[in-house]
Amino acid sequence: MQRFIIVRCFHSLLALWIISMVVFGLIRVTGSPVDALMPGEGTQADRLALEEYWGLNEPIVAQYLKYMGKMFQGDLGDSFKWRGTSTKDLIAERLPATAQLAGLALLISVVFSVPLGVLTAVRRDGLFDRGGKGFAMLGQALPPFWLGIILIWILAVKLNWLPTSGRGGISHIILPAITLGWFQVAAIMRLVRSSMLDVLDSEYVKMARIKGLPERKVVWKHCLRNATIAPLTYFGVITSALLVGSITTETVFSWPGMGQLILGAALGRDFAVVQAVVLLFAGFYIVGNLLVDILYAYLDPRIRYT
Repeated sequence: MQRFIIVRCFHSLLALWIISMVVFGLIRVTGSPVDALMPGEGTQADRLALEEYWGLNEPIVAQYLKYMGKMFQGDLGDSFKWRGTSTKDLIAERLPATAQLAGLALLISVVFSVPLGVLTAVRRDGLFDRGGKGFAMLGQALPPFWLGIILIWILAVKLNWLPTSGRGGISHIILPAITLGWFQVAAIMRLVRSSMLDVLDSEYVKMARIKGLPERKVVWKHCLRNATIAPLTYFGVITSALLVGSITTETVFSWPGMGQLILGAALGRDFAVVQAVVLLFAGFYIVGNLLVDILYAYLDPRIRYT
């Protein structure tokens, strides 16, 4: 297990290094940030001065090596768009908002999806099961931006129960959290149901029932634990995806998080911010997948990494 963790950590660092090179090159294909920084009456001399100030007049290889050198020292560079503010400060300001939103969305996903998945599997082909299938189909078919707009229209505009946008008290986060977590509820529920159906027909479950164990203990202890292997893979992915994929939801609800930050940075060709946010999001994905692989061995003793 220790060797596996060491090898995976090495692969993770290698992946981050490759991602840094790809992002560094692709963001520069969009054009120069000097175009956005130049005033309307700016001259060619002003343009050259700006390029020299930001180091954009150097070869791209030299720029990349300088960027990596600063990053290893903990310096992510200064923002082009938000002048006078470092990238690190911008991320530190916006990341808590995205983490708060993603955390509540993840909580909603797990609290609703796991019991629904178990109950639909236990009551297969019944009315409850058919209703759960319809809910899952509807949940995965509705685009998050459309759902967010509908929730705002009904609950905020028509009924005036919740605020339409912004970040404030608990009432401000309810609508965006439901919007962000709705798709995941349906997806996890279907995975749990499918895994539970396989486990319920296994021999050891039949043996547990023959021994006279209560049905509640058989379902929630023996079956659910062995049915979590497949959903766990998706759970590790969505934990990172909720942090990364909140751009649409944050835009609809004007939530001041990382999604709004990277959107504004991309539109303003803010190289430093885009590079830092993409690497941060990539790190979330890589760490999430690594933790899932490690948890596999503890949930299922039959799994051995060589």
